[in-house]
Amino acid sequence: MTETSARRMQNDQPALLDTELEHLPPELRWREWMGRVEAVIFAASAPVPREMLVRVVGKDCNLDLIIDDIRAELAGRPYELVSVAGGWQHRTKKAFADAIRAATGQVDMARPLSQSEVLVLMCIAYFQPITRGELTAFFGKEVSRDLIGVLRSQDFIASGPRSPTPGAPYTYVTTKTFLSQFGLDTLRDLPDFEALEDAGLLSKEQLLAGNVSLGLARAGTGEDSD
Repeated sequence: MTETSARRMQNDQPALLDTELEHLPPELRWREWMGRVEAVIFAASAPVPREMLVRVVGKDCNLDLIIDDIRAELAGRPYELVSVAGGWQHRTKKAFADAIRAATGQVDMARPLSQSEVLVLMCIAYFQPITRGELTAFFGKEVSRDLIGVLRSQDFIASGPRSPTPGAPYTYVTTKTFLSQFGLDTLRDLPDFEALEDAGLLSKEQLLAGNVSLGLARAGTGEDSD
């Protein structure tokens, strides 16, 4: 390899980023870390996970406090930093949605989910991994492949592991798109299942036995619910 080629290859390598910033006073170091974290999140088209953000700050940096300070600075802005789908993302505040649509002429092209689709998606979220046969038992009528196809086409669900039941059918699980679309960081952010069960809205055993409560149907339509 010639000296020129070696120099060219060296120049093509990304420069090492100084993450510790020990030459800066603590306040300026913190501000630089804040700027880096916000820049990475701003430039990304999807929620940015923690493991990506720690690459641009020092080993002793408290990333959660960095996020809190960024959020505080954005308090009066029309956008905010949200924790969603296992990472962080900039999102416009809902109060400005009408203004954005009026300015851009954009409309939501995704077809709204029907009541049946919402209920099936809810059951998958709570009981995953779950098969189509189990979903059919939930509602006492067949959950069609077409309905599953709608949820898959919008990337709300994906195939999970095969069930250990006879025939080893595929199960279904929710996706990161589901979390992002419904503003959830993890599945732990779903409404507490035990509280819903205590209220008589959801019961896996009753649903699998074909006993669908009226409370579950109302929860899906918004009737008689908060």
